[in-house]
Amino acid sequence: MITWNCVDTVLLDMDGTLLDLHYDNTLWNSLLPERFSDIHGMSVDDAAKYLFAHMLTRRGELSFYCLDYWAEFTGIDIIALHHELAALIRYRPNALVFLNWLHTTPKRGLLVTNAHRDSLKIKNAHCDVTSLLEATISCHDYGTPKESARFWQRLMEEHPYDPSRTLLIDDNTNVLDAAAGFGIRHLLTINQPDSQRPARHELNYPAFNDFCEILPDG
Repeated sequence: MITWNCVDTVLLDMDGTLLDLHYDNTLWNSLLPERFSDIHGMSVDDAAKYLFAHMLTRRGELSFYCLDYWAEFTGIDIIALHHELAALIRYRPNALVFLNWLHTTPKRGLLVTNAHRDSLKIKNAHCDVTSLLEATISCHDYGTPKESARFWQRLMEEHPYDPSRTLLIDDNTNVLDAAAGFGIRHLLTINQPDSQRPARHELNYPAFNDFCEILPDG
């Protein structure tokens, strides 16, 4: 799946790539609507429909990933919800094995995430995602999400890389499309970002589930 001697830089997404997306899906799709329904005296279904409709209008924008935005919009302490579900934060299959392998090689490993820094801090406290990587970049650092070409340009300016020798692994097709448009050559996605949901099929990029699938032989 990867010719590793053609890759110098590895860009890794966090949620749904290194970490199980079940945590985020539970928080945003279940816990938040429950709390919103309690506050506003509506059914959970109505709360979910209202929240999801607004999320749809923000998808792909910086605000979609901003905890401050959603705390203001909902009147709920979103960071507290993150802590409440912290027991669900876990690596995807053999992601930590892959990170340890990458750390032993001359290749650069960078975390590139749309996650808000507060969310990253909570997840890192439980899984220590960042210690084996050279740098951690949140889209909020650049004021633009990874779905934007401007993110990849800013990343190039701050952490110069050769797109033709760079690998990006991300579960978000729109992000992969933006990276491809910027010239990043090696692109992989994830079959099953959420361990509690069915695997995805007919994806636009080569996909895997267990990180052992992409480790070099031997």
